[in-house]
Amino acid sequence: MLTYPNIDPIALTLGPVSIHWYGIMYLVAFSAAWWLGNRRAKLPDSTWNAEHISDVIFYGAMGTVLGGRIGYTLFYGFSNFMADPISIFRIWEGGMSFHGGLLGVLVAMVLFSRKTKKTFFEITDFIAPLVPFGIGAVRFANFINGELWGRVTTSQWGMVFPTGGPLPRHPSQLYEMFLEGIVLFLIVWFYSAKPRPRMAVSGVFALGYGSFRFFVEFFRQPDAHMGFVAFGWLSQGQLLSAPLIVLGIVLLVLAYKNADQSVAQKNKKGAA
Repeated sequence: MLTYPNIDPIALTLGPVSIHWYGIMYLVAFSAAWWLGNRRAKLPDSTWNAEHISDVIFYGAMGTVLGGRIGYTLFYGFSNFMADPISIFRIWEGGMSFHGGLLGVLVAMVLFSRKTKKTFFEITDFIAPLVPFGIGAVRFANFINGELWGRVTTSQWGMVFPTGGPLPRHPSQLYEMFLEGIVLFLIVWFYSAKPRPRMAVSGVFALGYGSFRFFVEFFRQPDAHMGFVAFGWLSQGQLLSAPLIVLGIVLLVLAYKNADQSVAQKNKKGAA
């Protein structure tokens, strides 16, 4: 059994102001996305510039925070919100839904598309490789907070979490950090390093995240106030991730089908 490190969730206190690791990791996430985006924007064939990157990160940050909190309220914590409406603003305590944040970002990208005249999938294909690193950073913050721990385990890497009872549990936050953060980043980043059909990069991200999250949910403890939502084993996280898997497959099929049709039309014109 591993020992949980018991890191103080508050990284720094300046008088009455407390800076939480949770907030720092969000800052790391957006800063990393900004840096990676500017790196990609400098490539010779890029249609993006530094102003685009700053704007899309701002839009994405707003979509993440607003969508994440609203999504958590709707998907996981509606009863708590009704009892304590102010809780929606205390993001340092956790309670952010990835799926809600994703929906918020998609709405934000629609607005960004109207501003820049870039197509929606041109934008999502560009930002998809910038997202996983940030997901991993926030999952590490979940680990520091000792929240979202896993199910009871007898494995050697089980940990006793401060709020998880006396039995060792899977450190599922670290599983998610590794799969949704590191592995997904490597997959999407290197896949997108070469020209791909429109929608394909977005499809790989959706399929990858949905699959990894669905898998890790088998090790993560379902929310106590919800339990399993179907079949005696399906968690809310799996219910929300399944559509992403389907969406990812659909986007990839359409992307390569459209690419093949485009090549066929060019060949036909060339032959004529």
